[in-house]
Amino acid sequence: MLHRCPAKFLVRLLSLSLLVAFVFSSCKKNSDSDGTDTRPDFNTKVTASMVSGFVTDENDAPVLNAAVVIGSKIIATDQFGYFEAGNIEVVKTAATVTVNKTGYFKAIKTFTATEGKGAFFRIKLIPKKTIGLFNAASGGTAIMPGGFVIKFPAAAITDVTTNKPFTGDVMVTAAIISATDPDLNRIMPGDLRGVNSSNAMQLLTTYGMVAVELNGAGGEFLQITSGKKASINMPIPASLQATAPATIPLWYFDEDKGLWMEEGSATKSGTVYVGEVSHFSFWNWDVPGNYVQLSATFLGSNNLPIQFAFVKVSVVSNPANGGVGITDTAGFVNGAVPANAQLLLEVYGNFLCSNVIYSQTINTTTANVSLGTITVPAGNSMATISGSVVNCLNAPVTNGHLIAQSGNYITKFTLNSAGNYTGNLMLCNNTPSAFIFIAEDAAAQQQSTPLNYTINPGNNNIPLLQACGLSTQQFLNLTVNGIPDNYTIPPDTLIVYADSSNIGMTFMHPPFAIPGSLSFTSAGISAGSTQTLITLQLPVPLINLAANNPPVSVNITEYGSIGQFISGNFTGVFIGPPPTNTVYNVSANFRVRRRF
Repeated sequence: MLHRCPAKFLVRLLSLSLLVAFVFSSCKKNSDSDGTDTRPDFNTKVTASMVSGFVTDENDAPVLNAAVVIGSKIIATDQFGYFEAGNIEVVKTAATVTVNKTGYFKAIKTFTATEGKGAFFRIKLIPKKTIGLFNAASGGTAIMPGGFVIKFPAAAITDVTTNKPFTGDVMVTAAIISATDPDLNRIMPGDLRGVNSSNAMQLLTTYGMVAVELNGAGGEFLQITSGKKASINMPIPASLQATAPATIPLWYFDEDKGLWMEEGSATKSGTVYVGEVSHFSFWNWDVPGNYVQLSATFLGSNNLPIQFAFVKVSVVSNPANGGVGITDTAGFVNGAVPANAQLLLEVYGNFLCSNVIYSQTINTTTANVSLGTITVPAGNSMATISGSVVNCLNAPVTNGHLIAQSGNYITKFTLNSAGNYTGNLMLCNNTPSAFIFIAEDAAAQQQSTPLNYTINPGNNNIPLLQACGLSTQQFLNLTVNGIPDNYTIPPDTLIVYADSSNIGMTFMHPPFAIPGSLSFTSAGISAGSTQTLITLQLPVPLINLAANNPPVSVNITEYGSIGQFISGNFTGVFIGPPPTNTVYNVSANFRVRRRF
């Protein structure tokens, strides 16, 4: 996705104040080839070759066991925060990648899909923070520093579940997403395409966004009552106040469509925009404009893809006003850029670096633009790595990956059928960089010992790696009344979660329609400890079971550090719901990674 920005281009690429979305990622056009049909099409579907990415928390640490939904698939991020799904059918105009993690706002990235092409994302989650508490009956105000204010009228809150008026205390959870945030590309929902009030697709220039949720003390999900509105004062970043229009359209994010939808407007009052909203989700203050689609594939001089590179496109007359897209594993990037404009395209291989490895100017009209394959010259901070991976029997790993990590920069290479890999790594300012390399054997579910190695510009031959020594196997084996039901990653999904007192997991078979779940106490947990099972829910059909007396104990057999594994087992007698009160004899054993 490309996101447009009106700020200083600082030391790192992500210091862009991303302000308009050139929807770069691995995208398609949303209109006909002449760029004239701007109506959204939510019916046509295509098959994306590979949708992948990395998910991090607010401190840029990898997020393990986040639930990622792509099309009909639900997968979990691994210990590197990585996810991938291959050959998946998605909506062509607005395909979405949705990330759920307890304690964070839902992250949704949108891309325009191209048949047989991939998409790659770097997603940074936004933590939920309570900014105010008020009584629904009397109304109230929630405030954040910098001039952000939400005013709620009296008797204007409804319980979404019961659709009845809510009269208790309302907790307001919110986060501002500044138009000048250096990480806007990674944290904002969608791709800054929107549908205006005339049902036309538009490219948006943002002056700020906000995420808001309303909950009751008992966890009730709340919304503004139909026919009522809350007012919002949204601060305008200092660098944008001079160009901020007097009146600006308001847009909310439609999670089902993956696009921003125009609804209402706001008026500039000093250094803030003032407007009213009838419901809460993500809201955006944007100026819309026309766009065309631009695509390109970037290769190194060795004819290998430059994967996961950041591509910036800016208006030549205003170089600080640009947007960012990310190449996929094939070096492909495609997205929306302003129509009828002279643009500057620049490629940055590493999102932590400020050095440009390739640039060219582009003139757009009202037609989409394909730049074809672009070969980036040798040098330019590019390093090539190559090597081999063997398994515990010293045979080539034919199904696996190589992880390369330098600080918060992580990338991944796929091994070929001979257990070899070769690829391009981008260095900052053409200087040597220290990396950690880890090889994974997906078939045997084994991982190598981390290798510390310094990468230099040019060719680098990595010492042989053996993906052996640490089992990465994750599973849940259930037996219900003598019938086995086993879950293994892959192809199944196991997602672990935790709160202050419990550990739980959800489990699903493809096509991931109905999940099962279980949870147990975490107080005093360690290898050899005994915990109490709290809940057990069996899928297909969905049945909530209650443990018969005495309570069922979970025996913990392994409890590694964060990023390592928790293993255990339990056996018990359970009672199904009335009126049948069916007896279920259940036994289980499990092994999953922990991220808590």
